[in-house]
Amino acid sequence: MEKINKVIIADSQFLVVEALKSLIMADRDYTVTGVAATKHELLKLLDSGSAELLITDYVNIDYDGLDDLRIIRLKYPQLSILILTNTISKQEFAELTKSGIKNIIYKTADKDEIFSAIESTLKSRKFYSDEILDLFLDISESKYIAEDPKTLTPSEIEIVKLIADGLTTKEIASRRNISYHTVNTHRKNIFRKVEVSNASELIMLAIKAGWIDNIEYYI
Repeated sequence: MEKINKVIIADSQFLVVEALKSLIMADRDYTVTGVAATKHELLKLLDSGSAELLITDYVNIDYDGLDDLRIIRLKYPQLSILILTNTISKQEFAELTKSGIKNIIYKTADKDEIFSAIESTLKSRKFYSDEILDLFLDISESKYIAEDPKTLTPSEIEIVKLIADGLTTKEIASRRNISYHTVNTHRKNIFRKVEVSNASELIMLAIKAGWIDNIEYYI
């Protein structure tokens, strides 16, 4: 009898989780043993030792930065990790690969690409979406291009503007039509990247960087 590979999905986007679960469960070589929408739920599933593969979007789970994934790799060495996400920055790509996570695809991947990524991940082989290779790898030298860690993505800058407008995390989530956990993760990543500890420091930095108009703010 062939081995059935056990999979845990960690993502707070309901439709993505349901679609991915249905796709995986339709293949007799795989089964989904758990779904987590928070880091706490994920760690409980991992402690049960019920999976060989973790498929997760680091943006949509309340990880305390990408270092959490490195810690998970160290604590559960038998676990393979596949990142399935909508967006990734060069700095995040660099941090993930430095942590030993070298299987990353976009949520726009089709069925064949998803299963190719899953199979490669389980066999400890690298797998990246073509879009990620085009964006982050220097093809001629086979090296990724690192970026200034203080560089924010357009989405992060938009969240900075909303923070400057005085919106709460819940209000930003509603305005951007994303989950509370996603906004919270973005906030943590922004604070870490620009090395500030509170919203006031962030606003001051944003004005100096030209991300927001200083006409509306007084330092």
